[in-house]
Amino acid sequence: MIILGIDPGSRKAGYGLIEVSGRKISYLASGVLRYDKESEFIDRLGMIFKSIEEVLEHFKPAEVAIESLIYVKSVTSLAKLAQARGAMIAALMETHKGKVFEYSPNLIKSSVTGHGHANKESVEKALQMIFAEKLVFKSNDESDALAIAICHALNRGAPKAKGSSGKMSKGSSLKQAFKHLG
Repeated sequence: MIILGIDPGSRKAGYGLIEVSGRKISYLASGVLRYDKESEFIDRLGMIFKSIEEVLEHFKPAEVAIESLIYVKSVTSLAKLAQARGAMIAALMETHKGKVFEYSPNLIKSSVTGHGHANKESVEKALQMIFAEKLVFKSNDESDALAIAICHALNRGAPKAKGSSGKMSKGSSLKQAFKHLG
């Protein structure tokens, strides 16, 4: 199964694709979608929508994982991120309704590194260990998107705690999460 991870943004967004076969997770592709050619934010929304459609058409993922909204200091930045994310989700719903999942930044980091407050360098090192290869990322958006895809692969079949929103229950580990693959 091919999983697409998306790290949303209003000027650029990361995407990462992995393939899950049994307990094996393989790197397929990753990159950064840039929207800053349009100086006006409102004009970027159509570009954002279209770019997600193109990624879906090119890679044909079975499921998609996207990072949930994060806390930002600026209300304006949060509003733009929410609108950009909305344009992405709207594009995803055309072909992947019921196959789009969202994860919090802390769950993503915890799933990949074992620590919910891990820094960007720790996430990149964990990705290189998971894929057993030296990957060079163009930006944190790209590595974050791969981490989002891996988070989904590890959590998609995990039993949910009562009242949970898809998060692993307290005391869960990467080893337990891997049991759910395959």
